[in-house]
Amino acid sequence: MKKYVILIPIYNDRESLTKLIENINSEIEGSNSDISIIVVNDASSQQIIDKYQNTENINFIEIINMKENRGHARCIASGLKYIYEKKEFDYVIPMDGDGEDRPEEIKNFIQLAEQSKNQSIIGERVKRSESLFFKFCYLAHKIITLAFTSQYIKFGNFTCLSKSTVEKMLKEKATWNSFSGSLKKTDKNLLSIPSIRGVRYFGPSKMSFFNLLKHSLSIISVFRKTVLIRSALFIVFYILLIKSNASIITSLPLFLLLVMIYSISNLALRENLEDFNKSLENIHNIDKIK
Repeated sequence: MKKYVILIPIYNDRESLTKLIENINSEIEGSNSDISIIVVNDASSQQIIDKYQNTENINFIEIINMKENRGHARCIASGLKYIYEKKEFDYVIPMDGDGEDRPEEIKNFIQLAEQSKNQSIIGERVKRSESLFFKFCYLAHKIITLAFTSQYIKFGNFTCLSKSTVEKMLKEKATWNSFSGSLKKTDKNLLSIPSIRGVRYFGPSKMSFFNLLKHSLSIISVFRKTVLIRSALFIVFYILLIKSNASIITSLPLFLLLVMIYSISNLALRENLEDFNKSLENIHNIDKIK
């Protein structure tokens, strides 16, 4: 029997977490797999522990309470390190705690994992539930990422990672900054299932335009060597193209490109393997719910 650990980063979203755990318990009923949950509480300012009524299908539930808030990606990175060092497992399934990663798709991950040869699986987004503007921005993010990195990334945190992939990601400093960028960099043999982006259980989405922009640039920063080479070629050819018609307007793409290069260079400074290796020192305590 294979062991699966569902990894949930959370910050001030107790109601959603409670409903998610109940829905996970319901969706995995009848599964022949050993399924557990580890929640990484990113130093929430509100109480997140609740009375979890229905957990009979879940092997164990632990909530890791962090001392300092370090953000979504680093929550997942710390969780992966904790699970790898402290738990017995075959696969880790990171997923958001607000309902946007749908628990009904967990069984699809497990079904494919049981048939695969120790391969990791990504949930490729085939449908999203956000506004038209957000969908447009997300499409632009994918196109820009492909153009400058040659990587087409259609997935987020909702994945099913084999133990060997987790081990690779723990050795990659980019994991401390960008989950999906690091996964794409470290594992070239990914399987995929279609995944529909769900609707938050409670409250508005926390993914603002600024957060999406930061998320996009963080992914691009993982492949910055390729970005710099392609940017240099673009700059040379673009200058040759506009040299006889140079103006503020025609120079705007160059300015935006330079801003992007500056931004990803700054974001790349967040990649720190030493801090990553010390991330478990940020644990305040662990609540064993079950």
